[in-house]
Amino acid sequence: MGKTRDSATAGPGSPFNRSAQQDAKRTAILSQAARLFNSKGSRATTLRDIAETLGLTKTSLYYYVKTKEELIYQCYLATLEHHLRSMDEIEQRCSKPLERVQQFFLLQFENWLAAQENRGPHLAALLEIASLQSEHRRDVEAHYIAMFKRLRGYLQAGIEAGEIRPCETTATTRAILGSLDWIFYWLHNRPRDQIGTTAEQAWDLLAHGLYSGAGEYQPAAMNRDSVTENYVQGFDRDEQNRLKQEAFYKTGSWFFNKKGFNGTSLDEIAEHLHVSKGAFYYHIRNKEDLLLNCYVYSQDVINDIHQQALQLGGTGLHKVDQVCRRVFLAQNSERGPLIRYSTITALPIPKRKQVLKRTETIDRQFGELIREGIADGSIRNIEPFIAQQLIAGAINAAMDIKLWRRVDDLDAVAVDYFDIFFNGLRPR
Repeated sequence: MGKTRDSATAGPGSPFNRSAQQDAKRTAILSQAARLFNSKGSRATTLRDIAETLGLTKTSLYYYVKTKEELIYQCYLATLEHHLRSMDEIEQRCSKPLERVQQFFLLQFENWLAAQENRGPHLAALLEIASLQSEHRRDVEAHYIAMFKRLRGYLQAGIEAGEIRPCETTATTRAILGSLDWIFYWLHNRPRDQIGTTAEQAWDLLAHGLYSGAGEYQPAAMNRDSVTENYVQGFDRDEQNRLKQEAFYKTGSWFFNKKGFNGTSLDEIAEHLHVSKGAFYYHIRNKEDLLLNCYVYSQDVINDIHQQALQLGGTGLHKVDQVCRRVFLAQNSERGPLIRYSTITALPIPKRKQVLKRTETIDRQFGELIREGIADGSIRNIEPFIAQQLIAGAINAAMDIKLWRRVDDLDAVAVDYFDIFFNGLRPR
């Protein structure tokens, strides 16, 4: 009689390899969870939802994961480990730094398409790292920083080799990753057979920038006097209540950005503002109401900045530049922060649609400025929709820039941050 093999050590393709089967099931669970978290949000997704879509009982799911917190953590870790393995493969395949940046960038579009076509796993959008428990958050952040440093290393090596324009590599890396973090939100608007073309157009923008000139675009100085302090419009209450609400929304945005929806406590916000719970709850009905109003407040700020840009003279490119830098200033100064869209999935679907509908209107306004620049010749003939989405993702990730690099002059940092979109990575 021939030797028998332990089922746990059977070959990878063997139906008797228990370890391989368990790994495959775990991958399927994490993929399905990532798909639901990306579309419905973790708050609206239950373990039962995930189990039912996989044809499992909730008890069977508990064999792999005990809580939703643990499942979110495992999804985020799987996504980042996927990216790091991809970087290993890219480094084996490509020797030139700029090519490594390009391949990593394009791969994120392919990853999204592969998931839609069931050729690969769904990867979780890293929206709620802040809401993870401290040990889980530290682990995920360590993986994210490892990915960040490797991408930044490609840029630094490219500059040394003369393949990449000199740029502030920390800000540029943050802008690239912010753009990529956002593709899960808008890429479904493109026909699947055009995803490859869309990816190439997006890369062309990062490689060559918006600026149509032969040299480098030099941003004009920011007129700080034109950045109005009283920029929030549309509140019907008296000025005192308006100022109180503004304080609630800015502080709420800070907590939601730092701790996520689940990790934010209204009592903690009231204590931070040194107001009684009674006074706080007089203005704020519940946490969901506060989150919605943080979005409305932030959209009011951005809309007002767009309206100011329309009054400016100069080219369309100049207006695009001014909008980017003014929003950056609002996010990172005492006038902010603005809410990060990482919490959007915490809103119920009807309210989420309300926020996203207005977001799309604001994005279209920004797109019109890009079209104006194409018409007046200041911007290359690129696809405005792709440009506005890439920049929107970078703007969303621009908060807390002080955690990533030293800031002496906030506007100078904004110029560094958005430089890639105006001048591109390639030497001009």
